[in-house]
Amino acid sequence: MEDVVGLRSMVMDPETEFLASKQETGNEWELFKENVRPLKRGRNVKLLNDSLKSNSDLQIRNSLIDTRRKLIKAIDEYEGEDPLQPWLDCIKWVQDAFPPGGDCSGLVVILEQCVRTFWHEEQYKNDLRYLKAWLEYAGYCDDAEVVYGFLNTNKIGEMHAIFYISYASHLESKNKIKTANDMYECGIARNAQPIEKLKSAYRKFFTRSMSRPKAIEEESMDTRQPTRSFGTILTKADSGNRPLDSCEIARKRPKQEGSGTFKVYKESASISRSSGMQQPELKQWNSLGGRNERNKENNAVPAKWTSHKIPQRPVGRTTGPAAPAPPCIEVFVDEECAGPQNVRNDGGASSVLQLRDKEGKDLKKETEILRENPLCHFPPSSLR
Repeated sequence: MEDVVGLRSMVMDPETEFLASKQETGNEWELFKENVRPLKRGRNVKLLNDSLKSNSDLQIRNSLIDTRRKLIKAIDEYEGEDPLQPWLDCIKWVQDAFPPGGDCSGLVVILEQCVRTFWHEEQYKNDLRYLKAWLEYAGYCDDAEVVYGFLNTNKIGEMHAIFYISYASHLESKNKIKTANDMYECGIARNAQPIEKLKSAYRKFFTRSMSRPKAIEEESMDTRQPTRSFGTILTKADSGNRPLDSCEIARKRPKQEGSGTFKVYKESASISRSSGMQQPELKQWNSLGGRNERNKENNAVPAKWTSHKIPQRPVGRTTGPAAPAPPCIEVFVDEECAGPQNVRNDGGASSVLQLRDKEGKDLKKETEILRENPLCHFPPSSLR
């Protein structure tokens, strides 16, 4: 009987048996698919499985970080005619190798340094690849409208319909209907390509805006508090906050006795009219008195201040060289308040990408700063 019970305990269900066998079928990502950020182009299943294993396998994680360093080094060493392409290859690999797309992946930092490197290059102003990198970066920022405003000011991607569609969609999500409509009309006026795609998106936007019961715009006056003029009476039903006419105010105002002017209260007159009360004698102050009388509260005799001596620290006299001055007090500066230093990129041989030196907390901190202020490293001349 005991042998039968032991045999039953050894028999496992098919799922438990498969997990215990550690057999690879290429579908391991199914166990972690809720942590995978979706991509429109799809993903490489083999690279996806290896990336998801890095959460539990330290060796695979170190291998991914080394590959990222090599791609960053390839950006620095590139000498071809299209310096944007190695940046795009690095961005694409990071998106595949770090499926969750968290702060430690470095994707936001790479995107920011990519768009900052070529923002002044005329050959990439209307490059669709460069514009898509900007739109990808805007999707990670807390306030994407700052990024879209920068693109519009510097005329980056102004000939592509996807810029106006993305910008208008973001404005529509913030209930800025009128500004979104102006952005669609601006793209159509500039004949952004493909124009049919832009017009189709504009028609759908127009249908959505008309189907709303009441469009909420940033210039709408409905959100303001109603102003009340003097004499307005509010009832429980609040029938329109209608101000009363002057005749109605006069009819509802109680009549005042005597003339319309008010009388000034005089204490002497009221005391004289009261009977049986003796008026107090008021002594007039005809003179200010002498100096001693005016300063009678300052009669304290001053004492000698030099009678008490403060003890001094004894200092020995030396005949040798003077002793070095004590070090000054170092002012503490919090790392979070100090912020990153702005690095200028003047088109030199080495890129501004310092991701190889940033790991863990430093990389996460840099990503949080860029999310809050996406243009913090840009030169002031570009923010016009």
